[in-house]
Amino acid sequence: MTLLFSPLPLARGPALKNRFMLAPLTNLQSHADGTLSDDELRWLTYRAEGGFGLTMTCAAHVQAKGQGFPGQLGVFGDEHLPGLTRLAAALNKAGTHSVVQLHHAGMRSPKELIGEAPHCPSANEEFGAWPMSLDEVKQSRDAFIAAARRAEKAGFHGAELHGAHGYLICQFLSSEVNQRTDEYGGSFENRARFLYECIDGVRAECGKDFSLGVRLSPERFGMDIGEILGLASALLNDPRIDYLDMSLWDAFKEPQDEAHKGKSLVEWFGALPRGTCHLGAAGKITTGQACRDAMDAGLDFVIIGRGAILHHDFPEQVQADPDFIPHPLPVPEAHLRAERLGEAFVSYMKTWKGFVEETA
Repeated sequence: MTLLFSPLPLARGPALKNRFMLAPLTNLQSHADGTLSDDELRWLTYRAEGGFGLTMTCAAHVQAKGQGFPGQLGVFGDEHLPGLTRLAAALNKAGTHSVVQLHHAGMRSPKELIGEAPHCPSANEEFGAWPMSLDEVKQSRDAFIAAARRAEKAGFHGAELHGAHGYLICQFLSSEVNQRTDEYGGSFENRARFLYECIDGVRAECGKDFSLGVRLSPERFGMDIGEILGLASALLNDPRIDYLDMSLWDAFKEPQDEAHKGKSLVEWFGALPRGTCHLGAAGKITTGQACRDAMDAGLDFVIIGRGAILHHDFPEQVQADPDFIPHPLPVPEAHLRAERLGEAFVSYMKTWKGFVEETA
């Protein structure tokens, strides 16, 4: 408990006042053009005011053709700057470390949203995706870098590169999805090149106090846990990175890979040595006890999703009661509205089986 509520200094930007990060949560409540809505502002600011040491936006797309879902926050054009600036100011005023998550859906961009077939490192029949040319690869890389610059200009303390969940950076990492034969395909070194060029570009183009995180997932979407453990180990010792965010789905389960049975996912990653880069994880860390268990497994901070939807002040609740358990599911719609979820977000949560009470 003492560690959970101790500050976490980063190599860049303000220290986290505690070890709680708000997960980057899809919520569908920004405007169709990617500009910030009042609902999105209220949702995020309320979490910052509720005590989260780091407050991260939902995945914000860095190219119009990289949109992954309706109502997604955008960071691909200067038309987004007024809203992003307003959001950064509100978060910073609340005393949180403010971060924009940078995202491109790649082959997972719905054709009906982007008006064309989605793009992917290689042709993908399942998603009807076209293979990216070398110029398109570099354009997307440069879009991540430009989006980080835009986030810094808006006043955010940092950005996170979304390399998880089968989106574009993850697609490059995957030996199943990435069938390229140029310098961005083949060996894992080549498949990780896109990510590392994004990291290099952000560090070159953004200020010395602008934090940079990376999100990875070790399973599903063609991921090989052995490769991801190796990548995570390298990033945790890379001075260009301030924190690594592992999305584990269930931090406490054993890996699917038979060669890595015997320890939970959080134990595998928590045991990795690190330099100045800090390690956090998300995945069913929903109670005060789960927070302590995850920290005991070697994390530097915990990433809260479901608990933050149910309680904007989840960190304060855990501080008041170390054995805090969130509101049981399903919850009434009124509870979510009181927690400052907009109507689009409430409707989205209804698609999560068993999360919201059914009404007659």
